[in-house]
Amino acid sequence: MGDRYTITASIEALKKRFGVEVGDWYEPRYNAAPTQLLPVITQGSQGLSMFHWGQIPGWSKNKTISGKLIFAEQETLIEKASSKLALQSRRCLIPADGYYDWKKISKKGRVAHRLVFGNNDIIGFAGLWEEFEDDKEEMAHTFKIITTAANEVIAPMNHRMPAIIAAGDEKTWLDQNTIAEQALELIKGYPSSATSMYSVSPKIEQDIDNEYLIKPFAPADQFGNYSLFD
Repeated sequence: MGDRYTITASIEALKKRFGVEVGDWYEPRYNAAPTQLLPVITQGSQGLSMFHWGQIPGWSKNKTISGKLIFAEQETLIEKASSKLALQSRRCLIPADGYYDWKKISKKGRVAHRLVFGNNDIIGFAGLWEEFEDDKEEMAHTFKIITTAANEVIAPMNHRMPAIIAAGDEKTWLDQNTIAEQALELIKGYPSSATSMYSVSPKIEQDIDNEYLIKPFAPADQFGNYSLFD
C-alpha cells in the first residue's frame, strides 16, 4: 500500500463509530504521512491517542524511512518472538476513511488514486504500537499498519493493502484477553465489492494537508501528464 492515508471524520463521527473519547485536539487529516502524530486506539483504551507513524521526526532527519518501520506484514507476525509479543499485547486500530496509492500507466507515468471502502465508511486499519524512550528521556509512541494481500480491485495497482478489522471484530481485536493466534485470524483483507477508487491530485506526495487532496482529479494521460489547472 502507499504511505499516505486519510481520516477526515469529525470528532462526533469518531466517537459514534468507535465508542471512544476524542479530545478537542483532534483534527481531520487529508494527507496523513509517516512520522506524523496520528490517531490510534490501543488495547484496553477508552479514548483516542496520538502516536507517531513509524518514527518520531527527530529520528528520521536526512534518512529514508524504511517500510519495515511503517508496515508489518500479516504473514510474518508470528515468525519472530518480538512481533508475536506485539500481536499479543500491543495491538491497535488506526481510524481511517481511505488511503492513497499510485497506479502505473507507463514506464514513467503513474496516477495517484484514493481508495475508499463501503459508502465512504470510517474503518479501522489493524496496527501494532511500540513505546520508546527518546533522546530527552521522554516516552514516545509509534505505530505500524499491518498489511495483507490486496483484493482484486487493488491488486492491479499494488500487491499489498492495509488489513482492515471488520467492525464486528474490533472489540475482540482490542480486547486484552484475545491471544495472538485469535487476533491473527481477525486480520483480513476487504471485499472487492465494497472497495472503490478514484484519481486524485499528485500533490499528495508533498507536505500538504488540505481538503482538496481528497477531491476527484482528472486522470493523467497515457504519458502521465497532469492537468495544468490543479
